[in-house]
Amino acid sequence: MTDFIFAIVVLAAFFFAVEVAAWFKTLDRSPLREEPVPPVLGGIIGVALFAYDNPVVIGVLLTLAAIYVRHTGRASEPADGMIVGAGMGAIASVFAIFDGTPALLRFPSATLAGAVAGYGITFGLTHVRQKLRQLAVDAVTAMLAVGAAALPHALVRAGIAERQVAMGVAALIPLLIIATVFKQWPAIRAELRHEAALGVILDEDVRPTAHPLRRLGRAGWHDPAAHREFVRIANKIALRKRQQRGRPEEVARLYQLEVIKLRMELQEMTRIDRAMRIQSESEQQPAR
Repeated sequence: MTDFIFAIVVLAAFFFAVEVAAWFKTLDRSPLREEPVPPVLGGIIGVALFAYDNPVVIGVLLTLAAIYVRHTGRASEPADGMIVGAGMGAIASVFAIFDGTPALLRFPSATLAGAVAGYGITFGLTHVRQKLRQLAVDAVTAMLAVGAAALPHALVRAGIAERQVAMGVAALIPLLIIATVFKQWPAIRAELRHEAALGVILDEDVRPTAHPLRRLGRAGWHDPAAHREFVRIANKIALRKRQQRGRPEEVARLYQLEVIKLRMELQEMTRIDRAMRIQSESEQQPAR
């Protein structure tokens, strides 16, 4: 298989794997597909790399793109930022297939840099309150993104084949996305236990909603699709509750209003599903 064909196969497999991993994380489409800006930015960076193609340029451009997405997009946690950043880097590397640049090096270089930039920039937004500290996090993120862009070149110089480096990066990003789901689930379970204590959801719904694997099933619901939507909303409540802590009062109030709205949706969904289950059970009982 030529490098041209191999690069196309690796890119296609990467986008598919990221989409599957993102769905596993949110039970919804990946943030890269929800927002039109990141793919466009990835394309612009790919065109820019026609003229300037080196790790410093790749890392800086993807960091600037991640900063722009931070202010215009909806990526609200570092893992989402990583998905968006890695996607922008992978899209930028598509152009290398056609301009004669070694695509098997630009793909891991740009994808790793984008993942680091997206994660770091979104981390600064969600965990750092002061603007000056956010700028410091952005600067450190840019340096780390440059280092990530240079890493594949260093691995190749150390004797690792370009194809192995490309396949390794293509597998690494989706695995990291899945790992974040298992890392976060105890915190989500704790938030949902609090919601159960408030009477928003049932105690029996906490574990099937928080556990990364159990939430994929029906969990006793009449409609599996309704249960998946219930999981998405419940996880969003847990995220918003974590985000509002330590925020300025006016921002925290906006998050609280969203939480209240989402709680009402959960309660309505629970009421409807309970009624459907009762109706289904009554229909299945033999007539006397």
